Amino acid sequence: MSHTHVQSPVQPQCQPQPEAPHHAAAPAEARPHARPARPLRGRIGAGFSPVPHRYRLYLGADDCPSCLGVAAALADLGLRDAVAVTVLRPGRDTAGHDALRRAYEATGHRDDGTLTVPALCDGWSGRVVSNHTPDILEDLRRLSAHPAFHEAP
Repeated sequence: MSHTHVQSPVQPQCQPQPEAPHHAAAPAEARPHARPARPLRGRIGAGFSPVPHRYRLYLGADDCPSCLGVAAALADLGLRDAVAVTVLRPGRDTAGHDALRRAYEATGHRDDGTLTVPALCDGWSGRVVSNHTPDILEDLRRLSAHPAFHEAP
């Protein structure tokens, strides 16, 4: 997998991880080889209720395999109307980047300033639920099977 060096807060970096690739966008002051952010591994059903329209996915606009896989799963599972999506584009959408930064900061004091996507965020608490791709994919599968996601809006 290729690496893109981080030059600004809105230029993404796709970094391989042992369990799953993560896509990162680091602050402007970050060095080109910034270490990957620690994975956040909250789960829907373990502190986060399966409720339609509660969650937002943040995805990168480039060809990051993790973001593409999560976007495809969201569509395949029929969740596009129940889970909001923000696509972060390099050099644009500062509001989206700012919202994701606030979610990381609300998640905990160990945040090192690195924003990684895909990220599943809870709209009620304002926190990142998970930035671990396999967990996000499994949570999307669980949401698609939950009865609340099959009721009329």
